[in-house]
Amino acid sequence: MKAVPPHDRPREKLERIGANGLGDNELLAIVLGQGMPRASALELANAVLAAVGGLHGLVRATVDDLRRVRGIGPARACQLVAAVEAGRRTLVRGRRERTQILSSRDVAELLVPQFGSKPVEQFGVVLLDTKHRVLRVSLLSVGTLDASIVHPREVFREAASGGAAAIIVFHNHPSGDPRPSPDDVALTRRLIRAGEMMGIDVLDHVIIAENRFHSLRDAGDLNAVNP
Repeated sequence: MKAVPPHDRPREKLERIGANGLGDNELLAIVLGQGMPRASALELANAVLAAVGGLHGLVRATVDDLRRVRGIGPARACQLVAAVEAGRRTLVRGRRERTQILSSRDVAELLVPQFGSKPVEQFGVVLLDTKHRVLRVSLLSVGTLDASIVHPREVFREAASGGAAAIIVFHNHPSGDPRPSPDDVALTRRLIRAGEMMGIDVLDHVIIAENRFHSLRDAGDLNAVNP
């Protein structure tokens, strides 16, 4: 990084003013550690960000996506994916104190850091005890870019094995739009009816997309469940 004055190089700059004062490309350059022949770490970081659509796009990038960037081999691609995942996990609440779900926003805060930016649709269930405290979050289905298939028996098999008194189902929309489809509403109504037979309450179906979410319960989409 000979073209950059020593005091403005990313590592030196971080030591001098802290991480908050660095740009996205500078932070990424530090993670990369070094560049390649004829390109500095900062230039390589710029190339990565341009390829994936900025730091936000890096959250969704896979190892294969990153390896398409000249200068990023398997080791560096894994290094970047691991760094992003480590950052994501710091946003997920600690599990020592079980989270109590009192609103759809509580569900979103629990799930968005882990599932909001997934590139394919994933369907899962939050298992709750009688006080609506989280027992665990279970992923049941991973689909394609815009479709995930789940059957009610899979949902309630997981709920029963986990000793859940109530559940909240969830899935993500890779499109970035959290609005439910008619199929989403229909599936949720089937789950509610099945839950009544099983003695397990289905409290809500929350759809997450990036940092947004939609609660079918809050929106009144479940008010007309057929007996």
